[in-house]
Amino acid sequence: MDIATPAGILIGALLLIVSIILGGGMSGIAGFINIPSIMIVIGGTISATLVRYPLQVVTGLVSLIMKTIFVKVASPQAEVANLIEYAKLARREGLLALESKVADIKDAFLSKSIQLLVDGTDADGLRTILEKEIENLRGRHSKGKGVLESMGVVAPAFGMMGTLIGLVLMLRELDDPSKIGVGMATALLTTLYGVIVANLIFLPMSGKLDVRSKEETLVKELILEGVVSIQSGDNPSIVEEKLKGFLSPSERKEQKMEDLKDKIRSASPAK
Repeated sequence: MDIATPAGILIGALLLIVSIILGGGMSGIAGFINIPSIMIVIGGTISATLVRYPLQVVTGLVSLIMKTIFVKVASPQAEVANLIEYAKLARREGLLALESKVADIKDAFLSKSIQLLVDGTDADGLRTILEKEIENLRGRHSKGKGVLESMGVVAPAFGMMGTLIGLVLMLRELDDPSKIGVGMATALLTTLYGVIVANLIFLPMSGKLDVRSKEETLVKELILEGVVSIQSGDNPSIVEEKLKGFLSPSERKEQKMEDLKDKIRSASPAK
């Protein structure tokens, strides 16, 4: 679970509430709650999204949002270590020896890749099948990112629509000063709501989904290169060097430290 997303939203909302209290006291909070304004912004945003995207895409919005919070992408270093072990096993006992590992692999993409190896798929076939799957993954993520981006764009627009409605109401009631405040509140609060939900929720979540997509795609491309290298019969050290190209300098240092710890553990006499 990535707590950064809910923590960021919570901190942002808390800072807004504290600012309102500091400016107008506890009673000032009630002045920032306007149901018609909320209906205009939230209802309008959802309606515009329904017009732009198919129903099944919109109904999957909750799962998209959950993906920014609960989905954990596999560590590239861990996948490099796994693939090196598979390369060593295939080098010693042949590709068929990897079949015993398939049932223990939790990652569906890695499991499928190893199974294709065991089934005797050649390097070109492996690359074609796995690249197609990565391409489809990018497409799904791009669509989800597009939904959230669209909501982030239209929310402030509906805020402005609410402002116009509020101004119209206010101008129609200029002869009754008691109703001017209601129209002005609707006018200003809808713009505020639109800006808040766009810049605190929809657009940041769209960015987080893009980051998640790139992380997941990187890991899958790493697996693809590793599996193709194993199929080609490369030495495990060659496989390792190829896969290190997917790691950042800091991740390579971490990988070296883990390798060193493994060597120390293997060299230590059993007690």
